[in-house]
Amino acid sequence: MSPSSTPEELLAGADRLLGTATVSITGVWPRAVALLLRHALEEALRRYWHNRQPRLAHCPTHAQALCLESYADPDTARRWSAAWAGLSRACHYHGYELAPTHAELHAWRDDVERVIGALAPRMG
Repeated sequence: MSPSSTPEELLAGADRLLGTATVSITGVWPRAVALLLRHALEEALRRYWHNRQPRLAHCPTHAQALCLESYADPDTARRWSAAWAGLSRACHYHGYELAPTHAELHAWRDDVERVIGALAPRMG
């Protein structure tokens, strides 16, 4: 994925990995899926600010997330923060932690898709 991949392209990349995964969760694919999903969330947020308040698009992600509830609906802001926090934990490898399960990844994937849709610019 290039640095300018859209949130939808990143989500599609995660879907491809989820679709080729076996029942076994060995290997790096669970964390790769988590990383793609987190990047999709961050890119959706950046694009939201670029359309809504362009100066905020250049702020750190944490600052953008803190401002989100003031501009988007509170449910979207909470969903963004919860998904981002879970995915961030899943992205980091610690030998004493299990990789995220297939079910966890699918749940995060669905949340990310909803957030991307909620943050997308409205036509009309």
